[in-house]
Amino acid sequence: MPRRPMIAPSLLSADFARLADELARIADADWAHVDVMDAHFVPNLTLGEPVVQAIQVVSPVPLDCHLMIEDPERWAPAYAELGARNVTVHAEACTGDPRALAKDLRAAGSLAGLAIKPGTPIEGYTEVLRDFDTLLVMSVEPGFGGQAFMPEVLDKVREARRLVDTGHLTLLVEIDGGINADTIEAAAEAGVDMFVAGSAVYGADDPSAAIAALRAQAARSFPEQ
Repeated sequence: MPRRPMIAPSLLSADFARLADELARIADADWAHVDVMDAHFVPNLTLGEPVVQAIQVVSPVPLDCHLMIEDPERWAPAYAELGARNVTVHAEACTGDPRALAKDLRAAGSLAGLAIKPGTPIEGYTEVLRDFDTLLVMSVEPGFGGQAFMPEVLDKVREARRLVDTGHLTLLVEIDGGINADTIEAAAEAGVDMFVAGSAVYGADDPSAAIAALRAQAARSFPEQ
């Protein structure tokens, strides 16, 4: 299948008092990125299962749940059961073999994603990632929106892209943190498939136009099909 850039606006930058309306504004997106934070794995607290269940009902696009939580083995499958398209857990939060959790997520009906913090090397997870559908490379420290993009993580993106292109892995490469008009082309050139964008979409007067512009920018840096 030819690669194409995909955009997942982050609801962390949306108006939490109007989530149904905010989801309707990104109907042209590929996924809606939902950050679940527990105030333990990361210092912030956002939303949990009841809110995800409610927005799943009204979302015009599939949900991409990014779980920044402790004990993902216990909590993550429930998000898959709610109907999320993709459920991502942090490698650093897993207490057991992440591959077992990937199996549980798939059995519950979602794709399985593994996230790594900016300081976490990819090399320790190359075999584990064989059992995952997405790799989320964090380009900011998890826990807060609005941080500046960390270009040094693109080396990990390039390595992931190499592993995918050589057939060692079969997954989407996703990036989250500081993605906007100034950074998306570098991320695309490094090998990202799915771009999580918060304020770049929800801070625009027309989120739909912002999604289209980001997608077009990324496409310019994609290899010729």
